[in-house]
Amino acid sequence: MTSAPGDSPKTPNLPLQGILWMIVSTMMFVSVTGIVRYLGSGLPAAESAFIRYAMGFLILLPVFIRMAKNMPSKEVLRNGAIRGFAHTFGVTLWFFAMARIPIAEVTAIGYVTPIFITIGAAIFLGEKLRARRILGVLAGLTGALIILRPGFNEISIGQLAQLATAPLFATSYLMTKSMTGKTDSQTIVALLTFFCTLFLFPLALLDWQTPTLHELFWLFMTAVCATFGHYAMTRALAAAPISVTQPITFLQLVWASLLGILMFGEAIDPFVILGGTVIVAAATFISHRENKLAKSNITPPASAAKLQ
Repeated sequence: MTSAPGDSPKTPNLPLQGILWMIVSTMMFVSVTGIVRYLGSGLPAAESAFIRYAMGFLILLPVFIRMAKNMPSKEVLRNGAIRGFAHTFGVTLWFFAMARIPIAEVTAIGYVTPIFITIGAAIFLGEKLRARRILGVLAGLTGALIILRPGFNEISIGQLAQLATAPLFATSYLMTKSMTGKTDSQTIVALLTFFCTLFLFPLALLDWQTPTLHELFWLFMTAVCATFGHYAMTRALAAAPISVTQPITFLQLVWASLLGILMFGEAIDPFVILGGTVIVAAATFISHRENKLAKSNITPPASAAKLQ
């Protein structure tokens, strides 16, 4: 498998490409959310997460064979290990929360993560926080708060678990961005799969329960969707700055709300509709502005290939 376009360290700022890849990523991750919600709490969270990543490891065997012939640099391996360590605990808490609170609520609480991502990107990656980007993120977070209505609902252990994933997933996200200019998307996803499988193994053994064939099948499907979701997210980060792609993740709430209504009979909440409208408006605005700015500032050479 060869490196995909956009993996080069000299990739230009391509906001539209980054936005499209991030939309695909949100759809894949919501598919994972639906499957985990369907499975419920029959298996311990760490074990479910381990099986999902172990199956992802098998899916990515061709990539690991290629990596064995051309090992990533020590810096990439180190950052991959840090990302895997943070992601291990984040995904375990996420599996725990997903089995206990509604899909839309899990997704909405997850929007605490952009606060950590935006601050981290400015401090550690040197990305500029232009006014429209800040407004886009803040508008998206406002939409999430409309849905959550803090102070009006009793906080459950599932909500606390999901809140705790925010700094962990933000660390994973930033480590991904730091690696996009140094190696290709397939290697980045493979490293996450390897280190998560490694770090989750001892956690899974602490409370192991033999899974059924039914559970194994659906965990395999989570591995397929999540692996492609991480690949799409990595391609998005390689094509455009975090501040451009992050607001698009708010679309995940729209897919999650629809899935909860159609598949699990979760009631239609007017606050979810209102908050989702705010989020979509913010994502649409920032996408339009970034694409317009890129077209006015970048003149591609005559030999440049069209986006396929």
